[in-house]
Amino acid sequence: MLLPLMALLLGLFIGQVAKINISAALATYMSVALLAALDSVLGGIRASLEGNFDDLIFVTGFFSNALLAGVLAFIGDKLGVNLYMAAIFAFGVRLFQNLAIIRRILVQNVSNWFHERRE
Repeated sequence: MLLPLMALLLGLFIGQVAKINISAALATYMSVALLAALDSVLGGIRASLEGNFDDLIFVTGFFSNALLAGVLAFIGDKLGVNLYMAAIFAFGVRLFQNLAIIRRILVQNVSNWFHERRE
């Protein structure tokens, strides 16, 4: 669970410190790639809480999801079709699913901890 959290914190820190301006033409690609990367981070946290986290799977999934989302948005842009909406929908659904599972696991862990303390 440490690697996804460190990656998220490092990304947030770099985003705040670096003064990078993204043009309007690249904003769509960056937003989709960012959503894909965030999906990978939440997926890594979920896998860690479930006990089946793998560093290699996390790193390759992080970059391949971001790259695939960017390429999908680029191809859609060239075809004149909003294919980035498909990526936004897919990653958005996965984000909410992962977040719900993470919340459920954390609530169950806290509940178990309180029950153990009472006994």
